[in-house]
Amino acid sequence: MQTLSSRDPLAVAVTAAIRNGDLPGLRQLLSDHPGLAAARITEQGEDGKGTRSLLHVATDWPGHFPHAPEVVAALVAAGADPDARFEGAHAETPLHWAAGNDDVAALDALLAAGADIEAPGAVIAGGTPLADARAFGQWRAAHRLVEHGARTTLQDAATLGLLDRVQAYVEADGRPSPDEITSAFWGACHGGHLATAQYLHRHGADIDWCGYDDRTPLDMARAQDAEDVVRWLRGLGAKSGS
Repeated sequence: MQTLSSRDPLAVAVTAAIRNGDLPGLRQLLSDHPGLAAARITEQGEDGKGTRSLLHVATDWPGHFPHAPEVVAALVAAGADPDARFEGAHAETPLHWAAGNDDVAALDALLAAGADIEAPGAVIAGGTPLADARAFGQWRAAHRLVEHGARTTLQDAATLGLLDRVQAYVEADGRPSPDEITSAFWGACHGGHLATAQYLHRHGADIDWCGYDDRTPLDMARAQDAEDVVRWLRGLGAKSGS
């Protein structure tokens, strides 16, 4: 497997072709350099040195590059692994990155190419692509993953407002712990889902629990401009973490 520095002329050329959606240029590079589709590109980032695949390049921030589905298909057809791992501070797959960027077009293309929808390795507790999409508030990608059959945890279901799934978790024989109920409640407020939040509150959620970045459910609802959730929480006397 070929490994290139991000400054290598070939790495620069193939990265530009991918991000510009230059399909003729990309196909020519792949033809001229057998094995390029499976190459790794190494660069120094904020979290130290990391090595990524070309499919990571196609799904890197901010995502939504031109002709993303065709680029993904061309790379996979030439030998790129849709489940390649980032090597560095985490082990995310390209699908994690597409989900984290709310890039539904790239997400669909990766799944069509055989990417593992349940691949672990997210920056969020080592979870699946859905964990990244849900935590980063990438709602279109999160719901699309669910449409494709992604399994949902209680936290996923609550954050996405999937009340029937939340009820199934809470009312099952192995009832979630109070901490799990509260965390799911925080997620429901993050997603701006009033009915789900109210249901979890009735089952004992702590309305002032501080989650990520010391933000309370009220803080999260405000951040989503979920005014109905904000009004309801204020009526309960909920507090802000700031």
